[in-house]
Amino acid sequence: MQDSTSLVVGVDVGGTKTRLQAVAGEVCVADHVRPSSGWRPHDPAAAADWLTALVHDALPHGTRPSAVAVGGHACETPRQCEQIRAELRERLRIPALVVGDAELLVPAAGLDKGVGLVAGTGSVAVGRLGDGSPLQVGGWGAVLGDEGGSAGLVREGARAVWAAHDRGEAPDELAVRLIAAFGVPEVPALGAALESAADVSAEWGRHAPVVFEAAEAGSGLAREVIAAGGRSLAALVVRLADRGVPVDHVVVAGSTVLAQPALYDAFAVSLAAALPGSRPSPLRVPPVEGAVALARSIL
Repeated sequence: MQDSTSLVVGVDVGGTKTRLQAVAGEVCVADHVRPSSGWRPHDPAAAADWLTALVHDALPHGTRPSAVAVGGHACETPRQCEQIRAELRERLRIPALVVGDAELLVPAAGLDKGVGLVAGTGSVAVGRLGDGSPLQVGGWGAVLGDEGGSAGLVREGARAVWAAHDRGEAPDELAVRLIAAFGVPEVPALGAALESAADVSAEWGRHAPVVFEAAEAGSGLAREVIAAGGRSLAALVVRLADRGVPVDHVVVAGSTVLAQPALYDAFAVSLAAALPGSRPSPLRVPPVEGAVALARSIL
């Protein structure tokens, strides 16, 4: 049986998968990965039930943690996070903390302040004001926002292709590849294909690689879409800076920006121009390590 005074649990609930780590001192007691299906962050009781079951299933029999911290996908406001935290504490009877999943990046990087920037399927940036209050910008979904995320890049790629079509230009490499990706015969049909998606973020986002492939093949439209995506990501950091968040360190994560050097470079160049004192760095460890660090901090 583990010493409960030193056992802490960190949970990273992502949009697709969830990872839990339980650590006693420097010893990893459990490292559990499962799908995030069933995660309902807008129903605090259901979310707390889901997390409680996860903790019980992942920990060795007879083990009781002394604190738990959760970074939850789609935990969008402090009020929402607090509601889940209160429900979770009531069930586990231990100190608990619930934040948005992007807030795990800064502590995962070993920092106590800075900006966490995520560009995966969507895009969001988070930080904290001088009084400790959390602040989030972006993350408005693929239909209205998420510029620089994979779904947003596909949306903007389609817009660029439509504009070129309206100017009477022949389809370039980006148009050709988007037409093929969505299985339609011509540029005008892209609109109906995008609008018919049952899950806009997922179905648009999975086609993002064609934007980067088109850029490598010489598409000027694709290159401008990527450059604009980088500028949009930098603009998220600028918004946080304008509202008083320390932005000296920007910890970057996300399946799109870290997998596509063209987008990361466009972001870094734009950030340097707008905020020369900000230093971006890719996150090199799993975000769940930030949840573990937060759990330790609330003991």
